[in-house]
Amino acid sequence: MDWTLLVVIGLAAGMLAGLFGLGGGVVIVPALVYLARMPLLGAIGTSLGALLLPVGALGAWSYYRGGHLQWRASLWIALGLFFGAWIGARIAQSMTDASLRRLFAVLLAGVAVKMWLG
Repeated sequence: MDWTLLVVIGLAAGMLAGLFGLGGGVVIVPALVYLARMPLLGAIGTSLGALLLPVGALGAWSYYRGGHLQWRASLWIALGLFFGAWIGARIAQSMTDASLRRLFAVLLAGVAVKMWLG
């Protein structure tokens, strides 16, 4: 796998994370599946592995300096993410690739419709 493609995927996800607070599921996973030709479960696991490090630290610091970060809310969300990622990983690994792809597509479409109309 070409490391430059992986760095570009990371840069794109990082920029979108800084702009909109998204990156892993919406950018990294589809990019790994369609550009890097990685299996879906591998892409999900790789995305989570990349997010283990404090990848949002500089972006969070920038938002903090601008007065736009609520630490208490961030810590509670992080606690939920900690256990939620474990539960989700266990569920995803019990699903077929086709089922997981369809569920992911429904989630993205639902978010898109809600954002467009809401």
